[in-house]
Amino acid sequence: MAPAAGQGRGTVAVGYDGSEAARQAVQWAAEYAATLQSPLRVVHAWVWPIFTKNLGPVKGVEGSGLRHSAETIVAEGVELARQAYRPLSGVVPGAAAGGSAAAPADADTVAVDGVMEAGLPAQVLRSAAREARLLVIASRGVGGLLGQLAGSVCLELAGSSPCPLIVIRRPRNPDKPVVVGIDGTSRSSAALAGALHLAATLRTSLQVVHIDQSRGGDRDEHGRHTPLQGQEVLDHALAEARRLAPELAVSGTLVHGRAASKELLAAAADADVLVIGTHNREGGPGNTVSAVLHKARCNVLITR
Repeated sequence: MAPAAGQGRGTVAVGYDGSEAARQAVQWAAEYAATLQSPLRVVHAWVWPIFTKNLGPVKGVEGSGLRHSAETIVAEGVELARQAYRPLSGVVPGAAAGGSAAAPADADTVAVDGVMEAGLPAQVLRSAAREARLLVIASRGVGGLLGQLAGSVCLELAGSSPCPLIVIRRPRNPDKPVVVGIDGTSRSSAALAGALHLAATLRTSLQVVHIDQSRGGDRDEHGRHTPLQGQEVLDHALAEARRLAPELAVSGTLVHGRAASKELLAAAADADVLVIGTHNREGGPGNTVSAVLHKARCNVLITR
């Protein structure tokens, strides 16, 4: 099976701000990295230097100060990651994807580290993701000022992350499928490849969904270069998926509708992860991705 976008690079990066949602993202990232035996990096965006120079300890108060607080958050995130990394250390993707199994690893033999960088969350996380195979973030941040800063992080990174991005809303559910939306365009190939790799890694099934937005009967040309439509798009994607990952349970669903985001959300109502492709990085995530990120109840992977 050909590598998905970002799959060839090693580190899994995860954002951590000390919130409960971020703890959940670290848990997911650690389990995923352990399955692939990839290094894991916990990334904390330290925003306070943007607003104040008073970062050091309060005189006479041990363990105080904004710098110390940020360092504590990073250390906490790394410890959470190490604890979550170990339970899956003996699970390797070869068994799920049909490849050869590597020797088991754990958080001591595969690096789990943490970094703290001054800057806004999207900027810091984008920098950390430059050499990553996957960037993992929570769907929301902590409250107050940081919550307002983090409110648009998902949307900004959906359009600008240099590697695939997964937004975590809930813990893994191994009994639920990975659902991928395809539309027959060039970005569908990346979405399908990313979904195949994710489903194999998570050891679950894959459901391919195509939203047919064309009007019935308006295809009156059947020339050699006529674009595929409707069932043809779905059948082509299913054939490709089964060729690339014959060991994976793959099914398909054709839905007729005009609102792609609405139909995708409905199709993924019972999914573990919804996988969608995005437009070019400079052009933003697009309306469908934005709507899905606002309303999805499951985890969402945005491919490149």
